[in-house]
Amino acid sequence: MPSFPPSPSPARLSACAALVLLACLPQAARAAGPYEFVAAPAVDLNRIYRIDRSTGEVTSCQYGLRDDSVGVTLCFAAGEGAGAQAPGEYGLIASRHARESGIYRVNYRTGETSACYVQIRQELVVCTEQAGPPPAGTASGAGAAATGPAPGRAGPSATPPQGTRP
Repeated sequence: MPSFPPSPSPARLSACAALVLLACLPQAARAAGPYEFVAAPAVDLNRIYRIDRSTGEVTSCQYGLRDDSVGVTLCFAAGEGAGAQAPGEYGLIASRHARESGIYRVNYRTGETSACYVQIRQELVVCTEQAGPPPAGTASGAGAAATGPAPGRAGPSATPPQGTRP
């Protein structure tokens, strides 16, 4: 009588299934396309932003009215800071601020973030420099500015601390 190998345990089958799933995830992400689209959070603005997930390049489009037709799609190219960045895994995040017309670009690999918006005068999307959290125990950005005078000011802010009287 022929001898058959023992059947694999359910735990071993689950581990194999997980490996197959992990191997397929990059293919699924590529199948979804190289771009991500997010609407601007402003409730009275019909603007969307597009990001190239691998390069971080940000562009934007919105609808424009025309009296003689159904309208036109206006698109804004990547300007200062909105062009291709270091290779990464980029995405867009909208704030919950109802009057905000900008968007945040995030690099999921490094944790760096920048703010992007359409600069209407130049008709381009511009972004601030990518920034990440400072090392533990150091101050940077707004937190550092709050501890000393603001740039261009001779002394501390005239705004009293919260919860106290002037």
